[in-house]
Amino acid sequence: QVQLVESGGGLVQPGGSLRLSCTASGNIFTINAMGWYRQVPGKERELVATLPSGGMPNYTDSLKGRFTISRDNAKNTVYLQMNSLEPEDTAVYYCNANVRTGWHTPWYVYWGQGTQVTVSS
Repeated sequence: QVQLVESGGGLVQPGGSLRLSCTASGNIFTINAMGWYRQVPGKERELVATLPSGGMPNYTDSLKGRFTISRDNAKNTVYLQMNSLEPEDTAVYYCNANVRTGWHTPWYVYWGQGTQVTVSS
């Protein structure tokens, strides 16, 4: 139906940068917000950033200034530029998208499978 696929994760040294991407495909009528979340084993999934279509981004306060969310609406793709990475940023990063699959269907949030980001020396 609707699939979101993340890419760009990997191993990076503290202070380094990484750029994640996520592309939505399938039976998409329209997409409103897209966003990024992250999760560490044993903890709740937490907000990183969200970006409404044609709107302003919002970030969790602790990440503001280091992370930047952007998107290409024509490609149904959202990006997350991560700078000055710290070991505490290590997590599985998930993208999501608020999607309508038809005119008479409700909005529904779809999630990607996640991509591992590891910040270590």
